[in-house]
Amino acid sequence: MEGEWILMVTAKAPSNISVIKYWGKRNEALILAVNESISITLDLNHLCTTTTVAVSPKFKKDRLWLNGKEMSLSSDRYQNCLREIRSRGDDFEDDEKGIKIMKVDWMRLHFHMASHNNFPTGTGLASSAAGFACLVFALAKLMNVKDDMSQLSTIARLGSGSACRGLHGGFVKWVLGTDKKNGKDSFSIQLEDEKHWEDLVVLIAVVSSQQKEISSAEGAPLTVATSPFLHYRAKEVVPKRIVEMERAIRSRDFTTFAKLTCADSNQFHATCLDTSPPLFYMNDTSHRIINCVEKLNRHEEVPQGAYTFDAGCNGFLFARDRKAAALLLRRLLYYFPPNPDTDLSSYILGDKSILKDAGLENIDDVEKLPVPPEIRDKVPAQRFRGNINYFICTRPGPGPVLLSDQGQALLDPVTGFPK
Repeated sequence: MEGEWILMVTAKAPSNISVIKYWGKRNEALILAVNESISITLDLNHLCTTTTVAVSPKFKKDRLWLNGKEMSLSSDRYQNCLREIRSRGDDFEDDEKGIKIMKVDWMRLHFHMASHNNFPTGTGLASSAAGFACLVFALAKLMNVKDDMSQLSTIARLGSGSACRGLHGGFVKWVLGTDKKNGKDSFSIQLEDEKHWEDLVVLIAVVSSQQKEISSAEGAPLTVATSPFLHYRAKEVVPKRIVEMERAIRSRDFTTFAKLTCADSNQFHATCLDTSPPLFYMNDTSHRIINCVEKLNRHEEVPQGAYTFDAGCNGFLFARDRKAAALLLRRLLYYFPPNPDTDLSSYILGDKSILKDAGLENIDDVEKLPVPPEIRDKVPAQRFRGNINYFICTRPGPGPVLLSDQGQALLDPVTGFPK
C-alpha cells in the first residue's frame, strides 16, 4: 500500500428544500430529528456542491478546503462522518496504478477534501445539506463502500440532518426511526423520482447572500429547549401532514401540495417566534414575497404557486406548471424589479427559458409590466426595486453523480492539494 500514489474521486450533489420541515433534534449526538420531513431535490445543474476527495499514504492528516479556504475538521459532525465512513470502506485494487488498499487500511489512511458551492453558503439555501451529502457520496465511491443510498444517508445525517435527504433525487422522506442507541433506522427514502412531476417549476428568490446571524445549528436546539409549540407540532401536526403530503406528491395534487407547503413553512417560522429569545429568519422582503403568492392564488381562485422558507430570508417558490411559473415570475418582477442597469440574464439564473415563457426579453419589458389585476383600484401598487439579489429557476432533479472529467477536480492529481 505504501508509495507516492494519489487516488481521487470528484462528485456533485444537489441542494434540497423541505416542504414538510424538521427543526430540532431529539438526540443531538446522533442527529435524530424531532419529526419526519419531506423534501424536493433540486436540479444539480443549477444548485450544487462539487467535492473532490483524495487519499494517499503521503498525506499526514485529514484536511478540508471549503470554497478555497481551509476549514477545521475538529467538530463532532465531521469526525463522526469520517469515523463512520471509514468503518464501511472495502478492499480496493487498481493493478494499472499499482494501488492495493485493504479494508483495515482505511482506518489509518488520511483524506484531502475540497468542496465548492455554486450558491451562497449559510443563507438558508441548504448548503450544509448539499455539502455533507456530496462529501459522504464521494468518500463512499473512493472507498468502495457497498452501502445503498438509504444506508449512506445515515452517515450524511451525522453531518447535517437535511443532508440525509440529499442522497436521493426527486421527492424524499426522512424516516424518523425508533432506534435510540445508534439511529440506524433513521434514514431517507425516495418517494418518487425527479421525473414523476415534471410540470413542477421551482423559483428561488435570493434575498440575501449574507450568512445568517444565528445558524440552524445554534437556533434549533434553542427552540427545542424553549418552545412548547415545537413539541406540539412534532407530535400532533406533522405526522398527519406527512401522510397528506405523500398522497399529494404521488397524485400530483398541486392544490393540496401548495396548501401544505405554505402552512408548514409558516408554522415552522411560528416555532422560531415561540423560541426564547425569538428567532427571526425572514425579513420584510420575505413577507412581501409571501403576500405576492397569496394574492395571486386568491385572484386565480385555484392555487398557482406555493412558498416555503427554510431558516433564512430566501424564498423557495413552486408553480404548478410552466404557465403558472411565467405568471408568478411576472408578478415577482413587477414587485421586485432589478436596478435599471441590470442585465436581465444575470437577474434570472438557472433555466433562463422561463423568461421567454413570461414574454420578457430585456429590462425594458420588466419596466413595462402592468399593475397586477389583484391590486388594481385598491391600495396603490408599491415596487421594491433592488430588494431581491436575483432569482434562480430550477426543477426537481436527480441525486449525487460522479464526475469523470478530471478537469473538474478541485484537487491537483499530483500534489493532492487545491488547484
